[in-house]
Amino acid sequence: MATKKVLFLCTGNSCRSQMAEAMVNALPDRQWQAFSAGTVPAGFVHPMALQVLKEAGIEHQGVSKSVDVFKGQSFDLVVTVCSDAEENCPVWLGSGRKLHVSLEDPAAVEGDEETRLNAFRKVRENIQRLILPQLQE
Repeated sequence: MATKKVLFLCTGNSCRSQMAEAMVNALPDRQWQAFSAGTVPAGFVHPMALQVLKEAGIEHQGVSKSVDVFKGQSFDLVVTVCSDAEENCPVWLGSGRKLHVSLEDPAAVEGDEETRLNAFRKVRENIQRLILPQLQE
């Protein structure tokens, strides 16, 4: 069976979309290959995103990149993971199913380190609960 491709879109491509990309690419069945991009890329992957992925046994070497990198490519599934990306990328010019899953921006959470880490952990859990099952359809 051919590997399917999924693209995760967000605003900064530093947290949510990077985490989703890493989690899909870490799946043992290798049915999907994941990519991620942002409408306004931050230029870095948030260290706390990398930390909570590492807690789950996932080493991620992601790079924050623009959605423009993927223009003209086709994907089996395109997932927006924040409302801003959904508004700025309402039409993906290519084949594939579109899905929107609203995930809170963990980088916007204020508080001590543990509070902020817990926000990233919650996003990780929501990706596991809300997005990964979509790849079985």
